[in-house]
Amino acid sequence: MMRDALHFAGIRPIFVTMKRLALLSALVIYLASQLAIASPPAANAAFDTYTRAIEGRLSTQHSSSRAFVPPPACSGPELSRTTCIERIAVTNLPGGLLHHWRATQFVPGAKAADLDRLLRNISRYPVIFAPQVERASGTPPSSDCQHIAMRLRQHHVITVVLDADYDVSFAQLDAQHRFSISRSTHIAEVDSPGTPRERALPQSEEHGFLWRQNTYWSYEERPGGLLIQVESLSLTRSIPTGLGWAIGPYIESIPRESLEFTLRSICAGLLRTPTSASEQTHH
Repeated sequence: MMRDALHFAGIRPIFVTMKRLALLSALVIYLASQLAIASPPAANAAFDTYTRAIEGRLSTQHSSSRAFVPPPACSGPELSRTTCIERIAVTNLPGGLLHHWRATQFVPGAKAADLDRLLRNISRYPVIFAPQVERASGTPPSSDCQHIAMRLRQHHVITVVLDADYDVSFAQLDAQHRFSISRSTHIAEVDSPGTPRERALPQSEEHGFLWRQNTYWSYEERPGGLLIQVESLSLTRSIPTGLGWAIGPYIESIPRESLEFTLRSICAGLLRTPTSASEQTHH
């Protein structure tokens, strides 16, 4: 029995390595199948239609405190210990793939003003969201409408660097119920980042890792803390026919992992932020 266990222990790393190589091979084929691709107009139009429906629902949701943050799949004490992630939709569009995910978590002791201040503090993004945000700049944090420019680094088997611009708005139903909307206005893939050959790829040369991204934050104070819910909509290139079995789960996992990382980073930032600091800021 010990011999069998040792035999399995020796085989498992080999199996993991072969699986990783198979994924890398599939990704090479995936990238080479459409080496240069811009977001198709039909995919953009479908993304806009889906976005309007989501924003219509959120507008109704944010008009009343009764259902400001709808109940997630997880509930109770579990929300204060872990991030609840929900796959709302992964939909094939003409030439693209729409990803819709939602994450919810309860942060003990936090206030809505704390999160509002944290989200507005763009200069701190490279610290709060390290290593995924390398640099960030924006308009003054006092503004309810901000323009943000960020350099993003995503590493999922392969590393992708993007320069992304977003329009961000902040609003509130009252001091305890607030929300924020972020919509991408431009996303460019960066070739050879950090080298003298660095350049932003034109649409005709990019690979379609991320074409569009909208993020919707809803947060309300509950007894003992703050309930945060964030929804992410993103548009990427579609998966070529025949490669879904190999890279489908990988492609779908990227928006999920990115959203989970974002919310966990924010929650960690809130837990490091004394409530008194936000109270002093707003008085």
